Amino acid sequence: MPKLSIKEIYEEHNGLVYNLCLNYLQNIEDAEEVTQDVFVTIFKKQQSFKSNSSLKTWIYRITVNTCLDFLKAKKRKKRFGFIIPIYDNSESYSYSDFNHPGILLENEEATERLLKLINELPTNQKTALILKIIDELSQKEIAEVMELSVKAVESLLSRAKNNLKDKINRNEGNNI
Repeated sequence: MPKLSIKEIYEEHNGLVYNLCLNYLQNIEDAEEVTQDVFVTIFKKQQSFKSNSSLKTWIYRITVNTCLDFLKAKKRKKRFGFIIPIYDNSESYSYSDFNHPGILLENEEATERLLKLINELPTNQKTALILKIIDELSQKEIAEVMELSVKAVESLLSRAKNNLKDKINRNEGNNI
């Protein structure tokens, strides 16, 4: 594989990375921030890329891991957010409302509730479901991205769908 410049990598994969971040984080500002972080990581780790997997798979893996790290940091910040104003005079972190450009206004509320239920799934189930349903990756591709066997991905997807159905059934009274 010929060596691509960071500019070529960015131009070829920017849409993929941004859309995955947006689907994972469901917030435009967060997706933009994490997309930048992903390409910084790609730039820093470009020399360490081994052709054991495709460049696309490697980028997916970095994107998913960066999204997970971002969510952990956001959760930590939220958990300890009440302490920050005491010790820090800087502007506190604000959480944006649900905002996804691909969702029609009339479907936004139902979609927001569904995405919140997906976010309640265990991390591996959520990741597998997003990569399968939203990014339309094959189970083999998901296995490569998540560094799992195809059987493990099959099992994750099955459990994710069952858990999501249970959550939807429990929340049926809330118009899902």
